[in-house]
Amino acid sequence: MAQYELAPYAARADRSRGRVYPEPAPEFRTQYQRDRDRVIHCAAFRRLEYKTQVFVNHEGDMFRTRLTHSIEVAQIGRTIARALRLDEDLVEAVCLAHDLGHTPFGHAGQHALNECMKDFGGFEHNLQSLRVVDVLEEKYPGFPGLNLTFETREGILKHCSKAVAGALGELGRRFLAGGLPGLEAQIANIADEIAYNNHDVDDGLRAGLLSIEQLCECRIINEQWESVVREWPQLPQRRLVNELIRRMIDYLVTDVVRTSRANIEETRPGSIDDVRAAGRELIALGKEAGARHLELKRFLNRNLYQHYRVQRMAFKAERVVRKLFATFMEHPRLLPETVQTRIHAGGKEHGDAHRARVIADYIAGMTDRYAMAEDDRVRDPRESAF
Repeated sequence: MAQYELAPYAARADRSRGRVYPEPAPEFRTQYQRDRDRVIHCAAFRRLEYKTQVFVNHEGDMFRTRLTHSIEVAQIGRTIARALRLDEDLVEAVCLAHDLGHTPFGHAGQHALNECMKDFGGFEHNLQSLRVVDVLEEKYPGFPGLNLTFETREGILKHCSKAVAGALGELGRRFLAGGLPGLEAQIANIADEIAYNNHDVDDGLRAGLLSIEQLCECRIINEQWESVVREWPQLPQRRLVNELIRRMIDYLVTDVVRTSRANIEETRPGSIDDVRAAGRELIALGKEAGARHLELKRFLNRNLYQHYRVQRMAFKAERVVRKLFATFMEHPRLLPETVQTRIHAGGKEHGDAHRARVIADYIAGMTDRYAMAEDDRVRDPRESAF
């Protein structure tokens, strides 16, 4: 979408608040296109291919990974952004980057690592995604991280405690003052929710952990399923499920666009700064669709995420993360030399907190299969050390 077609309240690449380390403007791309491209080319993005959503990577090739999820979030986000005349490239950059800080083994890995880090500032994947793009990626000679624009970093940081926000300067100010991010960041957030709820339904059915009969307890699914079966009674269930997922996403995206348009018209922001000061998020589901979406979310929590097979996988995953962390804290010489160098660079005065953070960075960057292999390498004498 050309720059002049953007709505007046959209983020504008030529008016960005800039980068921490100033750089010459790109010649053939906007600043937000550069951000998106840097995310796509970074190592943390590639590793998302082998990080899971709900199922551990070796459970099967048909389930979503963090990479496929991020791509699906970006597709949904771009659709909403285009309909609302907002900057698609910024939305895509945020969507593709939002899970870069996720641990191996999905939420189970994050929970375990947060427990391990409870005496050292905790661990939260949202903050870790920002840490990845600001500090941990080592791709460019002139600066640490990816040096993304303020607006992309604003979108990545969806939530933050006031204690942490104080150390983030301008980026953390909205959490202290009660402000909001721009509309593009709000789109990325709701696109994430739409994607993971509907795709977890698909993966749950594929895994045999959910049935259509169970899912039809939810109004959003029951109505769409009855419509699909009525229209295509002869199709096998797998194809009917594909159409069900498509229609549910379409229903929610359409509702977001219509509701958000109404919110924008009512608030009448003249600029992105007006959006930040609006007092409420303008990108939202309507009351009815929001209630149905929440009903589905609660259903998945009860019937999928708490399913005994998922809990078994989570238990094993948490055990691997905890063991790796404890082992490396007690025996840092078992860490790769590059990680040891980062620990030593902090100096003795930083103590356990610095060592713990570097170890958390190392573990969070692992893929599922690498974490399991690393666990074998440090505890099983029969395994190669390499």
